[in-house]
Formats: sequence, structure tokens, C-alpha cells
Amino acid sequence: MKLNKLPQLQRREFLRRASALGVAGTAAPWALSLAGIGEAAAATAPGDYKALVCVFLYGGNDYGNTLIPYDSASYTAYAGIRQSLAISRDALAATALPVAAGGRQMALAPQLGKLKGLWDAGTLAVQLNVGTLVQPTTLAQYKAQSVPLPPKLFSHNDQQSTWQASSPEGATSGWGGRIGDLFLNSNATSSFTCINVSGNAVFMAGRQAAQYQVSTNGAVAVNGITKPLFGSQACATALRSLITADRSHWMEAELNRVVRRSVDAQVTLGAALAGLPAMGTAFGTASLSAQLQMVAKLIAARQSLGATRQVYFVSIGGFDLHDLLVAQHPLLLTQVNDALASFHAATVELGVAQQVTTFTASDFGRTLTSNGDGSDHGWGSHHFVMGGAVKGGRFYGTLPSVSVNGPDDVGQGRLLPTTSVDQLAATLATWMGVPATDLPTVLPQIGNYTTRDLGYFT
Repeated sequence: MKLNKLPQLQRREFLRRASALGVAGTAAPWALSLAGIGEAAAATAPGDYKALVCVFLYGGNDYGNTLIPYDSASYTAYAGIRQSLAISRDALAATALPVAAGGRQMALAPQLGKLKGLWDAGTLAVQLNVGTLVQPTTLAQYKAQSVPLPPKLFSHNDQQSTWQASSPEGATSGWGGRIGDLFLNSNATSSFTCINVSGNAVFMAGRQAAQYQVSTNGAVAVNGITKPLFGSQACATALRSLITADRSHWMEAELNRVVRRSVDAQVTLGAALAGLPAMGTAFGTASLSAQLQMVAKLIAARQSLGATRQVYFVSIGGFDLHDLLVAQHPLLLTQVNDALASFHAATVELGVAQQVTTFTASDFGRTLTSNGDGSDHGWGSHHFVMGGAVKGGRFYGTLPSVSVNGPDDVGQGRLLPTTSVDQLAATLATWMGVPATDLPTVLPQIGNYTTRDLGYFT
């Protein structure tokens, strides 16, 4: 009995570690997109389809020049603090939003004109001052360090991970992947539950679900078996047999089983994409647009793939603008504006606008104060939630004070979040169909919040 037990324990540990390969940051040989290993799911989806799309803005988006104070008093305060970074008030007239609660008015950055159109159409909302928290935290508690705080605040790697996983760097699963865990059995092929079009992100790794990575051109092929290897088809055939054949040793057998699933998934996905009619919606050529165009194609292929619940991840970098903010930030926002608008138009074309919700996220916000040519690492920030099911054209959360050392500021205009990422995530997970009883599985800290639905959806 004891002799037989050890290999079983080793096998389970191998499986556990193999399923975490997608978050380890290690590229598998021949760029394999490993399929999810586990098949158990705690939630079941009905026959309808829903997809959640995370658009991550790497580097820490500057909230101060994304959603700008527009009423006279607030703009004067903003311009006085931002100095050389401030956007001209005249440039904001076309993107000014309706007056918010308390008589204050905000405007989107001039480069976000298409998102203003989605706001006006009621399909885009703004979540105000959201960020990583452990529990609701007041400024007095922060200053006294009397409540637990997210570890390593203002650190890129740790705050990226905390946003995506509710844990700092080193986390092995994210809340997007943990949502995927609960719906693995709802999809005909579990591999297509969590799909990453931008590389590797802990957000997409579940405890059982592994992120399936694709490029903007589709499935990542194992080149050695999809075309002649060293000019020889016989070599390619031999390699395929070597990496997919059954083996007597349990470690070889499990590895080859995962590789075989990856190869099969590549074939399935390639066929599904090849059978799609041309899409009428135009996308730009920038990376984020290309990523979201592939997401749109994958959603179009949902029936061929047997998918009813999917989580997607795309990203754009370059937001760590300690300098050159005035020159570079508008270019980045233009890419976000174009990509999100085209993607929403594609969901309308596909007839799934009500079934797809897209949201932005980032490491953190930035300082409201200028360092001369840019802004520095902050905390809370403003983000977008977009989709046909979203009650758009409105703000959610609390509009922060435009001040330094004010009631919402932990220093230099760094916003103390008044809404947590966990609350945002719980709202999205609930819309996806995660039962209230399973929310702690997805978000271990959600029990610290009485409000778990921020009201985005009809």
C-alpha cells in the first residue's frame, strides 16, 4: 500500500504544478498553449453565452488625464495641481459628461471621443476611484496603519498581481481564472474557457483552469509538427508521435496527455476560425485593436468551440509615464479608444453585445501632482465598464476630491480607493453566473465587504 501511495501523491502534485505552468512565466517548448487539466466545476451555465473581457493597461494609467474635472472650480483646482500636465479646458468641451452628483462635472480625455459616444448610448460606465484593498479603509486608518493594507503598495509587479489575483507577486491563480474554474464543465472543451491573447497573466490562471494562449493570428502552432521538420515530413511525424504518444512512466504519460490536448485544441480552434465569415467591423492595426479583433473572432466561433462561458485577457503597455506624459499618454488613450469602440461594434454585429462585458484595469493610478514631466506611482484610479448589459452613461462609486492632502489623498494626489477591486470583481462574477455562495472561492476577501454588487447591470 505504501509503495503504491507515493506515485499517486507525486502524480497529483505533478498535475497541480502542471496546471500552474501558465502563471509561472516559463515558456513551454515550441510555444505550447497548455490546455486546462482539471474538469470539475462548481457552477453550471445555462444555454446562453457570456464572456468577460479584461483590458489591462500595464504601467499604471494616469487617472488625472483620463477623467478630468470640468466644472470651473474643479478644473481650476486640477490645473493648479497638475501645472504643466493639465489639459486645456477648451479641449475638453466635446467630451464633457453630464453633471455628476454634487454639481461637479467631469470630461473624458479628448482622445476618448468614441468612448464618449458609447457613454451617450448607455453602453459605457465609469467606476470611480477603484483599487486594491483588503477591507474598507479610511484615511485615518491608513495613516494609523490600523487595518491590513495590500502588501507592497505602489510596486508595479505586486500591484499588478494584487489587481489580478488578490495576492502580491507569486500568486498562482487569478480571479478571472477562478471564475473559469467554476464553468469548466459548461464548455465542451475546457481549454477554451480562459483565453489570453496578450501572453501570460496571473489573472487568467485558475486553480484548475489553465489559460489558453493564442496570438493575434489565432492558435499558436507547434511548428515542428505542423510543417516538415528539417525539410522532412517523416521527422515531423516522428516528433508528433514522440510528444503525444502514451508512455509507461506516469510523468511522461501526463506530460504527453497535456501536449496532445494542446495539439488537438490547436486543430479545433484553427478549423473554427477558418470557417468564419468575414467580419464587417473595421479594426485598427495597433496591437490592442488586433488583440480585441481576435477576441471578437473567437466569440464568433463560440458555437463551433462549444463555449457558453469564457474569460478573455488583452493588454497594452507603456503607461508608466514618469516623464513624457503629455506626449505619450494621448497616444495610448487613442489606441484604447479605437480598440474598445471597434470591439463593442463587433459585438453588436455578432448579436452578442448584451452577452459580452469588457472592463479596463491597471497596476494603479498615479499621482495628481506633477513631477515636472510626468506623474508617479499612485493607488486608486478610474476605470471603464462596457457592454450592452451595462447600465451605462453614469458614474459608479464616489467622485474624489480634487486636492492634495485632501480627504481622499494619501500623499501627492494618490487616491485612497473608495471601491475595492474585489467589489468590482464580485459584480462581474455575479453577472457571469457565479452563485453568491461561490464568491469567496473566487475572491477570498469578499467577506470583508457588505456591498458585493455595484449595480452595473440591468
